[in-house]
Amino acid sequence: MPGNAGPDYALLDRAGAAALIFHPRPDGRPPPATATDYAIEVEPGVELAARFYVLGPSYPTLLYFHGNGEVMGDHDGIAPLYHEAGANLFVTEFRGYGRSGGRPSVQHLVADAHPLVEHFHRTLDGDGFDDRRFIMGRSLGTQPALEVAARLDARFSGLIIESGAATVGRLLARYGLADTDEGRTLVAQHEAKIRSIRLPALLIHGEHDDLVPLEQAAELYDLLSETEREFLILPGAGHNDLLWLGRDQYFEAIGRFVA
Repeated sequence: MPGNAGPDYALLDRAGAAALIFHPRPDGRPPPATATDYAIEVEPGVELAARFYVLGPSYPTLLYFHGNGEVMGDHDGIAPLYHEAGANLFVTEFRGYGRSGGRPSVQHLVADAHPLVEHFHRTLDGDGFDDRRFIMGRSLGTQPALEVAARLDARFSGLIIESGAATVGRLLARYGLADTDEGRTLVAQHEAKIRSIRLPALLIHGEHDDLVPLEQAAELYDLLSETEREFLILPGAGHNDLLWLGRDQYFEAIGRFVA
């Protein structure tokens, strides 16, 4: 939805949702030998951390927004699995997480995706990386990933969502805002943003996810009705174990998608 300010996610912050949603934690682990760390300025005086796990410039690259309570260093042991699937992995953090400055908020969770994408492309272009670039969001990271896919999609080839949902309507209902004019406007704009996505999409979800139930992922799948999409359900998996219980299916699907 280029050309407008987009949905007003600050409504959720004004309702106090940030205290419920975000679970930041610090992380000072240095990068492994095959990775490079970046400090990305998203506004004057506020920098977000990112870690680039490089397989090679000739491979496609995933811009990855991680889940809640996670930090980029958690991916040091996971990045080699993405390399086996044939992709570089560029992991970004949220405000207040890991080595990132600022305080987390719903508004900034989405808005910070814009300068992060600019830095991502500038870094890859400067080092001669392949133009095959993909967006991936896990759980909480679904929201900035959807923002990029809807409004900053020009140089991306596809969208991957893992353990994610649209969520906004349910959050508003929790705070008694779903039936207000502001709440109805936000839900309508948010859902219209998702429907505007034209990038091919891959959704991966655990069959027994108790944090983001499968039916919520199905709602997101339905909202992505205007694009080619695939929905991979991993049998027996929950919210935080699907990477291991369904490892082969998970990375085979990602490998096919980015190839």
